[in-house]
Amino acid sequence: MIRPLIVGNWKMHKTIGEALAFAGQLKQRLPGTEGKTVVLAPSFTALFPLAETLKGSGIMLAAQNLCDKEEGAYTGEVSARMLADAGCRFVIIGHSERRTLFGEGDDLINRKVRTSLKYALTPILCIGETLREREAGHTFTVLARQVQEGLQELTPADAARIVVAYEPVWAIGTGKTAQPAEANEAHAFIRERVGKQYGPELALALPIIYGGSVNPANSEALLAREDINGALVGGASLDCEAFARIVSK
Repeated sequence: MIRPLIVGNWKMHKTIGEALAFAGQLKQRLPGTEGKTVVLAPSFTALFPLAETLKGSGIMLAAQNLCDKEEGAYTGEVSARMLADAGCRFVIIGHSERRTLFGEGDDLINRKVRTSLKYALTPILCIGETLREREAGHTFTVLARQVQEGLQELTPADAARIVVAYEPVWAIGTGKTAQPAEANEAHAFIRERVGKQYGPELALALPIIYGGSVNPANSEALLAREDINGALVGGASLDCEAFARIVSK
């Protein structure tokens, strides 16, 4: 049984004070994590303060990005070692906004995955098709490529430590959500592709979560599907009550 994983991706929102206030409210609403793994992904500036205030709560931290380099003259970048030192357990890699707005390709994303694993961070590898690719019938072709290239050079032991997030690009921040059956079909395909690379046993244990305008109204139906093991929540994670309701589903 895969433990459900709920990740709140705050993107470029919340000051340190706002983040700490949210965390305090969330701890009151979720005295326990209720059999789920709950993760918050704030901006870099709030990571260490949040790590301190969340100690003992069971709520974990993720970074929203990292550099593929381990150290050096890379002004403005943040390394995996720094993130681990700040208290992160997870890191989001290859989010559609990194791919579309910042031009990150599969090769760079793969290097980031491998770097994060070296520092005991769990990478949340985001993959998904655009609306144009979906309408052209290329969804599974895109997902197969992103899985293969995203996991390039990973040993079975490495692959067993990752999380995959299926986030159709056309559903990010648009209010549109894949129907539960559509999302589950994509998740099942991803699991099958991972199984071809690493075997069915590893694939069956792989957490695959859904991201794309997840909210309290649609989360229960999505999370009830067999191959959907959690959610990567964007806008709804900025509201403590809404996020707590999703976690409690």
